[in-house]
Amino acid sequence: MERSEKLRLYREMVLVRRLEEASATLYQQGKIGGFLHLYIGQEAVGSGVVSARRPQDRVITAYRDHGIAIACGMPARIVLAELLGKATGCSKGKGGSMHLADPSLNFWGGHAIVGAHLPLAAGLALADRYQGNESATICLFGDGATNIGYFHEALNLSSVWKLPVLWVCENNKYGMGTAVERASAVSEMRQKAEGYSMPSARADGMDVLAVRQAAESALEQVRSQGPFFLEVATYRFRGHSMGDPERYRAGEEVRRWQEDDPIGRFRQHLLGTRVAAEKDLDALEAEAQAEIGEAVRFAEESPEPAPETLFADVYVEEAG
Repeated sequence: MERSEKLRLYREMVLVRRLEEASATLYQQGKIGGFLHLYIGQEAVGSGVVSARRPQDRVITAYRDHGIAIACGMPARIVLAELLGKATGCSKGKGGSMHLADPSLNFWGGHAIVGAHLPLAAGLALADRYQGNESATICLFGDGATNIGYFHEALNLSSVWKLPVLWVCENNKYGMGTAVERASAVSEMRQKAEGYSMPSARADGMDVLAVRQAAESALEQVRSQGPFFLEVATYRFRGHSMGDPERYRAGEEVRRWQEDDPIGRFRQHLLGTRVAAEKDLDALEAEAQAEIGEAVRFAEESPEPAPETLFADVYVEEAG
């Protein structure tokens, strides 16, 4: 990987972290309503997987979508404007945290219903097949979604029809407050792909380079042979959502995972391999912080959606 790409990935991961920290503050100030699911701790997954795609490849994910949106190219100011329900947001203030989307970036959205976007991913891949597009669809979801019926239906059909889908399970060890071992008969989610004759792999989700390499290899197979299941072992440092009291896991467990912070680990790699010096990385972090500061100002100063737009983009409007 080129030096410039490694530094870009580092800046992107820091940008996502700072965006999520700013989002938490805005939520606590009452400026963000509804649910807010933070990506802190999982940045290496979104950046690693999405950076492996080609421009024509589609990405679709669940409700923990801020980091995925940034990785797909959505500006931080547009993300924050949407979180604040402003007209300048990607969904014009009507989608909020769980419904970021921009088809022009081939980002087909965050989706609030657990597992419900998996059939949509299969549909996107099927559409590309019909249209003769040389595209793959990347579908990210949590470990909890593997217990939902949608998961099994989508994986089965994608395997039967050999659809070009990369299924990426972000296994962060908990489905809301329920540990994986209390909800699943298998400890590794990739084992669930075996029933659909689907090849699989597992990657360290705290290592962005390992995720990138695994995603590149998986996508190569997807383009030539059909669906692939990639399980990424990761961990969220914050609660399931901002309203989560986190009584289901010990503080010591969280601290152990925080010691393996994906951003800190990548920083040490860049320094240890002499890809960058401390001052280079400090400068990138300062840039990211400044960008988030500007994004917060933009979002706070942006207008609320006008009352007359209440039903816009809700119903199909006949041309002419």
